[in-house]
Amino acid sequence: MFILLPPSEGKATSGEGPALDTGTLTLPELTGARERVAAALTDLCSGPEDTAREVLGLSVTQTDALKRNLDLATAPTLRAADLYTGVLYDRLGLPGLLAEHGRAVRDRVLVFSGLWGVVGPDDRLPPYRLSMGVKLPPLGALGAYWRRAMTGPLGELTRDHLLVDCRSAAYAAAFRPTGEAAERTVAVRVLREREVGGQTRRSVVSHMAKATRGDIARSLVSEGVGARTPEELVGALRDLGHTAELPPAAKPGTARTMDVVVRD
Repeated sequence: MFILLPPSEGKATSGEGPALDTGTLTLPELTGARERVAAALTDLCSGPEDTAREVLGLSVTQTDALKRNLDLATAPTLRAADLYTGVLYDRLGLPGLLAEHGRAVRDRVLVFSGLWGVVGPDDRLPPYRLSMGVKLPPLGALGAYWRRAMTGPLGELTRDHLLVDCRSAAYAAAFRPTGEAAERTVAVRVLREREVGGQTRRSVVSHMAKATRGDIARSLVSEGVGARTPEELVGALRDLGHTAELPPAAKPGTARTMDVVVRD
């Protein structure tokens, strides 16, 4: 089983490890693709600041991010587990999970990135800022760029494994399993349930969804869940106290959506 995660907008801003070595990252087959994105990002951030901020979707107060993007080759690195912060990662607690369940975390968790494509928790990275939704000159939309580069290598890595997809839409665009692989993919959707006027209503949530996905990923790793099918996944989560439901697939050859229900 693999757990597919988005990165976080919030990141640590400094490391203390050796400089980046792209050849040591998960899926070294992507080294060339990673270096092309890094070069394009450096070129962009070397030019006019206004242009770079506009392309990257940054405000004037986030100019420091441009400097970090210029230092990719020389900046001290830190583990992806320590780099990514924010609601999902606060609830997931990757550093603690690595300390207690090292191999299980390394073998199961994949983090998607606009700059690196996909990385593992132990991969050492410099601080950076580049979201998957960016259209990066001259490479274009990064979701499409990484989908072309990653479909083969990542499809091979995850062959025959259940995929628990906790990514947002922008990062899901970078890798879309099809056919039999899609039938082994479960997208995690979080629904909020509450009583309104005596009736039970459900709605899709956003901020709360990040926390809940972090909780789900933590439960799967810390409890050693080894589900092989969507049905086994739902059963395991129910046993762990989560309210999980698995509607039927829309049609054969498509991913399932698992609803995790949180209540007020």
